[in-house]
Amino acid sequence: MLILDKPYVSKFLEDTILELDLPVLKNKAVKEFHISNNINFLESEEFIDKIKRKQQPLIYSNSENPINWITNNLSFMGITEKINIFKDKVKFRRLLQNMYPNFYYKEVNLDDLEKIDINEIKMPFIIKPTIGFFSMGVHKVSSLSEWKDVINEIKKEMNNITDNYPMEVININNFIIEENVEGKEYAVDVYFDNKNNPVILNILEHIFSSEKDVSDRVYITSKKIIKEYYNLFYNFLLKMGELINLERFPMHVEFRVDKDGNIIPIEINPMRFAGWCATDIAYYAYGINVYEYFFQQRKPDWEKILKNKKEKIYSIVVADLPKDIDFDNIEEVDYDKFISYFENPLEVRKIDYMKYGVFAFLFAETSYGNWEEIEGILKSDLKEYLKIKN
Repeated sequence: MLILDKPYVSKFLEDTILELDLPVLKNKAVKEFHISNNINFLESEEFIDKIKRKQQPLIYSNSENPINWITNNLSFMGITEKINIFKDKVKFRRLLQNMYPNFYYKEVNLDDLEKIDINEIKMPFIIKPTIGFFSMGVHKVSSLSEWKDVINEIKKEMNNITDNYPMEVININNFIIEENVEGKEYAVDVYFDNKNNPVILNILEHIFSSEKDVSDRVYITSKKIIKEYYNLFYNFLLKMGELINLERFPMHVEFRVDKDGNIIPIEINPMRFAGWCATDIAYYAYGINVYEYFFQQRKPDWEKILKNKKEKIYSIVVADLPKDIDFDNIEEVDYDKFISYFENPLEVRKIDYMKYGVFAFLFAETSYGNWEEIEGILKSDLKEYLKIKN
């Protein structure tokens, strides 16, 4: 059963819902999306009753916006405890305290940021909302001189966020300061089966343009990434499942991996896979429909999938607008030029940039010998694809 909400529902997800005849909660968001009337929409009472009558209900949400509705209406399932632990980064750190006894973190209120004596905190460190989404409000602080600017930037960002995301998705008042983990960043789409074992559906590497970069511009996946990191992430997830019962629970997990192969989980996004339906890249890369695999409780045969897989890189490109541009001055986006930049663009999803500050999500296939394509889009300010009013 599905709960759909903003910011985005892909055509791929919509088609899967129709193909599998999945019941969908009839809420305000689905009316605004204008998706197919052939979907099996259920009013709240019928949706809740159907879940109660199922012995082992499976629930997926494309977004974290409905968390408040889930908490208020589905507490009998026991999933609200899991959601609260993973959505709140402080509670998540407490859950893993015995696994990472020396990991430093501190909770702080937005109004108290200026009162903190950051000389007592080892630099560099990361500050981010205790409940957050994407890289909103996330900053890396490497020096005392940066701190004041970061505080001002955070306050400005929080003022701009409230119109688009509810408190359950991003908390604009409470933040967590935690030690910076050096290394590469990865994201894993996974669900736990009815025996509480993890089923990994995709592994993405989050690449950055510099040490200071905390944006979501590019995520990549490949045969090489899956083969190199599958066992590492699987073993961690197996241990985490021993701390809390996660049967039939989907999630998107972010990790850092240092040069010695040690992993530190950064955060977990419950009830969903990669946000904005970007998880759909798994279908282009590996033929895995993650929604179908979850609802049918299927497990990828990774050995078979990768055996004849070409050595290609599959990327998610988040075309975010530069912060120094007034969105009102944008006359149009040259989507044709943007798409033509890529060796093999697979799909482009146009986004309302006035509302979300992103003009597109693009999936692409790139040859290993053409890494400069990914490097170029990663470092671009994307202004060449914008027509600005005179």
